[in-house]
Amino acid sequence: MDKTPPTMPRQSWTFSNEVNAEIRRAAATGIYDIRGGGAKRRVPHFDDLLFLGASVSRYPLEGYRETCGTKVTLGTRFAKKPIELDIPITIAGMSFGSLSGPAKEALGRGATLAGTSTTTGDGGMTEEERGHSEKLVYQYLPSRYGMNPDDLRRADAIEVVVGQGAKPGGGGMLLGQKITERVAGMRDLPVGIDQRSACRHPDWTGPDDLEIKILELREITGWEKPIYVKVGGSRPYYDTALAVKAGADVVVLDGMQGGTAATQDVFIEHVGQPTLACIRPAVQALQDLGMHREVQLIVSGGIRTGADVAKALALGADAVSIGTAALIALGDNDPKYEAEYNAMNTTAGAYDDWHEGRDPAGITTQDPDLMARLDPVEGGRRLRNYLSVLTLECQTLARACGHNHVHNLEPEDLCALTMEAAAMAQVPLAGTNWYPGKPGF
Repeated sequence: MDKTPPTMPRQSWTFSNEVNAEIRRAAATGIYDIRGGGAKRRVPHFDDLLFLGASVSRYPLEGYRETCGTKVTLGTRFAKKPIELDIPITIAGMSFGSLSGPAKEALGRGATLAGTSTTTGDGGMTEEERGHSEKLVYQYLPSRYGMNPDDLRRADAIEVVVGQGAKPGGGGMLLGQKITERVAGMRDLPVGIDQRSACRHPDWTGPDDLEIKILELREITGWEKPIYVKVGGSRPYYDTALAVKAGADVVVLDGMQGGTAATQDVFIEHVGQPTLACIRPAVQALQDLGMHREVQLIVSGGIRTGADVAKALALGADAVSIGTAALIALGDNDPKYEAEYNAMNTTAGAYDDWHEGRDPAGITTQDPDLMARLDPVEGGRRLRNYLSVLTLECQTLARACGHNHVHNLEPEDLCALTMEAAAMAQVPLAGTNWYPGKPGF
């Protein structure tokens, strides 16, 4: 009798259960999938890099007796009043409308306690955020929602958004259930109607027009405010170079792991480049123009730990920006709400339907009952704690590499675990002095 066990059926890698489920959903609805939460696919990231701690060839710093600086100044090129931060970690732009009023207040409180800045996002400036943010960056977006000259002057810096990591070349979405009377009033939109943000600014078609716009913003604000230009991680070398030539004080570079905002799933997963692949070309552009450190570079998209912060700085960034991690620090995706996430056919660790306005944590909603669950004072305290941990971790790694300031971290402090990461970061594959594409090899 043949006792050979039967061969187990094999699931197709190309047509997996997830792919098949999406085909069935598309066939049933005729509507493309919309979600937030950034890319879910595995791409090369900071985990694929390791630090080379000091030993004999380099001398480490003693953590309890030798200081390691973390301060950073943004906007030193042209602005009369650059922004001075205690830590190299800022809060990324996330709109009121996408986020609740208490969430914006909590972000402002936490950033202020930590000595850093927060950013408005699409939809304008709220009193909750301005009132509790010692340093507030005002985003100037293609939609122009909520934009007015008075708020430009009230801000501490202006960030001209050309693209975002989750959707370079595309615009975000805000479903009608989140467009309350207050949100509609700030954005000059009808209540309860789905909104799609513009994918490009209406009054320019290229870098020459961007230069004109930056000059207009400087005149409106008396040349006081630093002007940032934010680009999605698609062509980082040329976009950085053109932003610098247009007159930017700061370039914000957002990789594809970023993106709390909602857009098409096909955009999130198939447009842009990993954050790790974007940093070195942007730094090279700044170096080629003689502007590295004179024009500051902020990197965002998937920053989670102090190690991520330190690695981004070692590759040449001046600071990083966090969005998703900041929301998690406030309490989003908390397993204590698992039953409510399950009721929405999802789970706490995978919840990405923030745009639907039913966030049980009260962070990405406009529902008054849900918003009441978030205590902005406690949320600000939690965010401050998280930012403190990131900073301490970054300092620990800098000291281990022998540096007395986190900005002294350098590519020579790193090695890569994979060929892909070595090529993207342009640091040697572990155990070698080579990376793919290294000149002379």
